[in-house]
Amino acid sequence: MSVETVKQYFKQFGIEDKVRELKDSSATVELAAQALGVQGARIAKTLSFKVGGACVLIVAAGDAKIDNARYKAYFGTKAKMLAAQEVQELTGHPVGGVCPFAVGEEVRVYLDESLKRFDTVFPAYGSANSAIELTCDELKRYANAIEWIDVCKNWQTEGE
Repeated sequence: MSVETVKQYFKQFGIEDKVRELKDSSATVELAAQALGVQGARIAKTLSFKVGGACVLIVAAGDAKIDNARYKAYFGTKAKMLAAQEVQELTGHPVGGVCPFAVGEEVRVYLDESLKRFDTVFPAYGSANSAIELTCDELKRYANAIEWIDVCKNWQTEGE
């Protein structure tokens, strides 16, 4: 059902047909990379957190990990991921298919700087076997992201 919700959402932009529904699971970065034939870092994973009483989604590169100190400095609180049972209720998408599209107005979406090194990235499309290829500018626009933030680690190459 979530894929259909996202398709409906994307109709306003005329890109509902860009979805890639995959025969194999894309529920993890590794599975998505394999199913799409791309490097895992280009998978735009959507991480769901609770900040105060609100749901916050952070879209980051597949090889990035939340840096607790940077997260706390930005959000003013310790990183607390949503419990599995809260994910669908608060985001409208199932675990493994969480994406920053067609979420409620109360959900705040942020994009991590780790994505900017790629021309295009592959976020989920609302299910554990779907994705869409977008530029970073398209991702920001279609996700109604608040802003780019820098709260991840382990993605920079040596010398950066």
